Amino acid sequence: MTFPKQSNARNMPNHVPVEHRGFEHVGVLLAHMRLQWLLEHFPPRLVWAIYVCVNGFITIALLALLALLTGSPFVFPSLGPTAYLFFFSPMAEASSPRNTILGHAIGLICGYAAFELTVASRPPFGLHPGVHAARVLAAALSLSATGAFMALFRVSHPPAGATTLIVSLGIISQPRELVIIEIAVILLTAQALAINRLAGIPYPLWRNRQSPNNTAADT
Repeated sequence: MTFPKQSNARNMPNHVPVEHRGFEHVGVLLAHMRLQWLLEHFPPRLVWAIYVCVNGFITIALLALLALLTGSPFVFPSLGPTAYLFFFSPMAEASSPRNTILGHAIGLICGYAAFELTVASRPPFGLHPGVHAARVLAAALSLSATGAFMALFRVSHPPAGATTLIVSLGIISQPRELVIIEIAVILLTAQALAINRLAGIPYPLWRNRQSPNNTAADT
């Protein structure tokens, strides 16, 4: 079974078997690498799982190594789900560079604002990990604001919800560290762009083109 080279989740042809839908990028990847024969011996799900595994490992390992060498937070929890989106559903709107970079930026800004308003005068999370009223308010305020601004600016990226909580709870809250977090997001995005393009997947440079199925959300 092979797939058209430029197919994606939005224009998946109806003749593709149901059991292969959701893994259409496997065909793009294998066609580019001239390894279509793998689909005759292994299910697309397995091939795609290996692709996600290998590239998730490479991208996060490089950022973790950079964090180790510099002593700066170039790796943090919400990068995990972002890396997953990059390689599991690279053509989804939430996986685009635009949504990723701007989504995390919104999360950082909302998280820091909530932290300053409610928690900044309290001990850091590492020194006082318990839950208290200020942290409850900071978490709720930061997450709700992040969701509202992502909806307002149409830059949905779910992992940004974790980023805003990391900041609003004071786990990472220094302005210099927030800049490093955004740089890490940009670096991860650049890695995903390079890897997906090398694999033959038409990953966008900035944002995905609108499809008829998405117009309803924009009205």
